[in-house]
Amino acid sequence: MNENKIYFVDVTNRDGVQTSRLGLAKLQKTIINLMLDDMGITQSEFGFPTTKHELNYLNGNLELVERNVISTTKLSGWSRAIASDVNLSFDNVPKLKNINLSQSTSDQMINGKYGGKKTPQDIINMTVEAVECAVSRGAEIIGVNAEDASRSDIDFLIRYAKEAKKAGAKRFRYCDTLGFEDPKTTYDRIYRIAKEVQIPVEMHFHNDLGMATACSVMGAKAAIDAGVDAYINTAINGMGERAGNADLVSCLLAILKSAGFRNKYHIDPNIDLSKAWKLAKYTAYAFGVPIPINQPAVGDNAFAHESGIHADGALKDRRNYELYDYEELGRGEPEIIETGRMITTGEYGGIKGFRNVYDNLELEFKDEHEARNILELARYANVHTQKPLTSSELRFIYYYPDIAAKIMTVSPYYEPEGAIKERVDAKLLTKPHRII
Repeated sequence: MNENKIYFVDVTNRDGVQTSRLGLAKLQKTIINLMLDDMGITQSEFGFPTTKHELNYLNGNLELVERNVISTTKLSGWSRAIASDVNLSFDNVPKLKNINLSQSTSDQMINGKYGGKKTPQDIINMTVEAVECAVSRGAEIIGVNAEDASRSDIDFLIRYAKEAKKAGAKRFRYCDTLGFEDPKTTYDRIYRIAKEVQIPVEMHFHNDLGMATACSVMGAKAAIDAGVDAYINTAINGMGERAGNADLVSCLLAILKSAGFRNKYHIDPNIDLSKAWKLAKYTAYAFGVPIPINQPAVGDNAFAHESGIHADGALKDRRNYELYDYEELGRGEPEIIETGRMITTGEYGGIKGFRNVYDNLELEFKDEHEARNILELARYANVHTQKPLTSSELRFIYYYPDIAAKIMTVSPYYEPEGAIKERVDAKLLTKPHRII
């Protein structure tokens, strides 16, 4: 049996939140990290350590790691593979241990982004310098990302990965940035890279052609066949830019249940599939994007049967028309929906209603100070998410009020200099501008 395994790096909190017109509040991103940890997912790419509005959230989540609240899932940042960005990342987030460094590698991207000012060798040099910088700052897991790898020259990718490995990189991320690749091409290219470089490979596939899951699992197969560990990048419910990223649950099930993978290729043993349903539901709620009715495993119709032949067959033996059991995903428990009086707490909530909500969660307050402090945090959380607070969010605020306060605090960058300072200083001399 091959000892190499397929691990999962969920990128919902980094790539998924880049979905146009959508996003997550920092509290919601934190709950997703906690749920990923509860599910045993290998790693969460949790944000951008060079982005100012992320910093309290990033530092707060690393405090949860220090307190052993997040204990299984490793948290990793993302930055450009530029040494100055790496230094800024570790200055901003001193407890950061894991980071992915990204550079464009295709001729299209190098010419299109840098306007002919950078050569392929410049790309390698910049990446090597960034990796060496991350090593010097104490990074433990350093991944190098080849943006637009699927449209990059494979010989260049191999050279790029070899140089990065020599500098201290632990993984190579193959990014199908435009969802361009097909499963067969993916297998062939990943196999060659993994075989020649002998570095664990991350699969990062987008769904523009509807093949993100298929390409991800075939890339993982190629890496394992070539003798290295594989890491699949996923997003919960397939969220992500344009048509989205590879879906976490679909990729897991493809490896655990499909004909060519079942009992032949093995995932990280820490992963608990029974937590998938809860994670998918929360993420859908947080994004405000319902799970499609026909979504594999977690969609409303994934285990629904109506036609006579199918219903009869499923009732006689579920294996007739169900490949796997809904219980494996954590589904099947009845859900209670309140149809009578409902007391909620939010930005305008009072102490009586607030206490009722927490009583229902079986959480008690030792004194009035504690109750009113948590009430204020719950009010801010409702302003922060602009949604009714979930039981997970309310529990998090109760048990970790200091970190909840931290991650919900954003200090806007506003240092007026030059033209903007002149304009603001002259406000009394200018007429009001039309806004509406």
